[in-house]
Amino acid sequence: MYLVKTPWFIKQFYSGLLWNKRADGKRVYLTFDDGPIPIVTPFVLNILKEYQAKATFFCIGDNVRKHPDVFEQVKAAGHSIGNHTFNHLKGWKTENQIYLDNYLKADQLIPSNLFRPPYGRIKRSQIRLLRAHRPDLQIVMWDVLSGDFDLKLSPEACLENVLRHVWPGSIVVFHDSLKAFDRLEYVLPRAMEEWSSKGWVFAGL
Repeated sequence: MYLVKTPWFIKQFYSGLLWNKRADGKRVYLTFDDGPIPIVTPFVLNILKEYQAKATFFCIGDNVRKHPDVFEQVKAAGHSIGNHTFNHLKGWKTENQIYLDNYLKADQLIPSNLFRPPYGRIKRSQIRLLRAHRPDLQIVMWDVLSGDFDLKLSPEACLENVLRHVWPGSIVVFHDSLKAFDRLEYVLPRAMEEWSSKGWVFAGL
């Protein structure tokens, strides 16, 4: 089970994390987790380019190691990048030092002060440990979860998730992964067309 729209009380409980941003006008922050990989990440880059949109890619270190050329495409297009650990670790089930070491391993390939914990699962003790290492670290969560990773979710329902719940300043999560591609390939161009027709602006974090 997952929540498409993050409730206010969860944001309050972890108030030191970034859930959404204040925005003047129709500004939305699109984010893509779990890449970079061939086919899917270039597809996303092409759609974003079509709409002159900027986004933020939270990259898995091991995927950057495997596909450095795709990672370079993301950077060359002017998008923001963020650390998503080296092996997509779930913080709640990982010892703190192992979690930090995995973050640092990814940090060698992904120089950024942006970090998103995989699955959105991170202990308070891990937050303190990461920020002790890097005081300027911005831990980015989300306001809207597209659900594109959900194999049981239809592409049409996934599109409804993002169109219905986005508001100015929303941080939206998509995934440039093979698992999500069936839904992402349907949703992203349609959502971009709908948002663009209504005057939305797309920015990186």
